[in-house]
Amino acid sequence: MISVLMLTYNRELLVSRAIESILSQTYQNFEFLIVDNGSSDRSGEIAGTYAARDSRVRVIHRKRGNIGAGRNTALDAAKGAYITFIDDDDWVEPDFLEFLLRLLEENSADVAICGAADKAFDEKKVMTAEEALIELMWRKKYNMAFPTKLFRRELVNQLRFPEEGAYDDIALMYKLLAAAKQIAYHGLPKYTFCRHGGNNSAWTTNHSLLNASTLDEYLQAYRTRTEWLSGLFPDRAPTWRYFEWSFIISMVEKITRLNIPECEKQLVAMKRHLRVHREEFLNAPEIQEFEKKWMEEYIV
Repeated sequence: MISVLMLTYNRELLVSRAIESILSQTYQNFEFLIVDNGSSDRSGEIAGTYAARDSRVRVIHRKRGNIGAGRNTALDAAKGAYITFIDDDDWVEPDFLEFLLRLLEENSADVAICGAADKAFDEKKVMTAEEALIELMWRKKYNMAFPTKLFRRELVNQLRFPEEGAYDDIALMYKLLAAAKQIAYHGLPKYTFCRHGGNNSAWTTNHSLLNASTLDEYLQAYRTRTEWLSGLFPDRAPTWRYFEWSFIISMVEKITRLNIPECEKQLVAMKRHLRVHREEFLNAPEIQEFEKKWMEEYIV
């Protein structure tokens, strides 16, 4: 019924916790596909010990690739009517699968989203694609990450993760939500993200880790997102532009305040871009007061 997909790479001290949290689910009709993405430690071996004693667990060993390549391997092997993801350093509550499946089916949704330990709200919403995208971009209730979400298989049949770059979520999540007819959200915390320095997205909580290549990938992804969504929802084009500029001014503030020297070239380009679009950004109905202050301090 459900395919749970997990990529593991050099997480021998953490991967057992993630695996056991899935095997302890109240909902039992699932397959658990673990892709060992070329680990040089015992992560793949540990996953194999679980597969040896539980027929629902299947381990696929492959040569080292990026996150997207590993997730594509898992998608190609998945057989479930629904797809969900867990990261190998995180864990889920015992009713994670049951909660998401009930939320999806009771609301005839294509995507179900639960809360996480750091984004927990006892609030239910059933949204259109457009409404879900706007909520996604505010990043207050849920984020771009693939975990915390359950997808109908039909929605991801044509999905391919990028096999270059480090951040597949920012390139794909908005396209999946845009393809959904209905998205159901209930923000009770059923998933825990384990924050540590080895996270792929560690820079989002420790901004001093930001570097030029990461920033370039994000800026290109946001530019592509704005153009793509503006073509699909043209009436909302000013909103999509606002969220791109909101990200840019936040990066200008962080690079300047933290004095990140590696991003000086990007800083100059971002400031130039914001000057060109200054009036539209400052007059956007979504703009926050702190963004106006940052514009005055860094751009105007």
